[in-house]
Amino acid sequence: MAMVTAKLALLVALLAASSYGALSSPELRDLWTRTERAVKAAAERFVDEDLTAPVIHPLRPRVGSAEPDPIGVPYDSWRLAVETGNIIDWETVPAHWLVDTRKYLIGGQYRQDSKVVVDEAVLYSSSFKLRGSNDTEKEKWVWLFDIDETVLSSLPYYAKHGFGTKKHNFTSFREYVLEGNSPPLLETRRLYDVVRSIGIKTVFLSTRKEELRNITESNLQNKGFSDWFKLLLKPNDCNGTALVYKSGERKKLQDAGYEIVGSIGDQWSDLIGQAEGKRLFKVPNPIYYIP
Repeated sequence: MAMVTAKLALLVALLAASSYGALSSPELRDLWTRTERAVKAAAERFVDEDLTAPVIHPLRPRVGSAEPDPIGVPYDSWRLAVETGNIIDWETVPAHWLVDTRKYLIGGQYRQDSKVVVDEAVLYSSSFKLRGSNDTEKEKWVWLFDIDETVLSSLPYYAKHGFGTKKHNFTSFREYVLEGNSPPLLETRRLYDVVRSIGIKTVFLSTRKEELRNITESNLQNKGFSDWFKLLLKPNDCNGTALVYKSGERKKLQDAGYEIVGSIGDQWSDLIGQAEGKRLFKVPNPIYYIP
């Protein structure tokens, strides 16, 4: 602030020292007078205003949240930490971020973020077209897809249940799944179609229970997903974590000679652990966390 004020003071001094008498016309004298007043007024404003914040601050782009939350962390920073797995074991979205979460999910940014992930996955999967592998090797290529929030959306359910700000209710969510009308996530369906067109086998690996097989198959088929190689669901009596269960199923595929060339999911527990795929792609999910 001192530097800015000093420069303005110097400018005022230079103006004052200029040849006022040399201004021969009333118009020029009037211009000089108005300029001098404007510079002095600007100097006074710089003295009065708080200039401690960086000048670039008003120009920072904000995607989801217009203001920081009550503890001083912007919503976008929290969501980034969630997506990168730095914040774990959270039960609900903080209630004061309900509006921001809703805006993110239905305002276009969610679809755009998913598109960026899928574009990269499509680019990677397309490289298999150029491989000179023999048919036997190609027969062993598989790509894993999670289901909920990866290929089928639960947004209609969460829109009625606080966008993740309320604790998960397994009973009401099961009722939603049993309706068999979860909408497709179009970006991931695009990837699914590309993968199949290349000849890579598609495998659904979900923590949905085996008792939901029929309705899950019907929902997938009705929303444009067909001709999958396997649909792996969690045994009804299995209560282990998603990480442990999915790691075990991937290991079984590898032990059977299959090569997991790619894997996509909305949770890190969909992707990491034993027998990870050659490339992992995580689509966004700021609504819930599954260990």
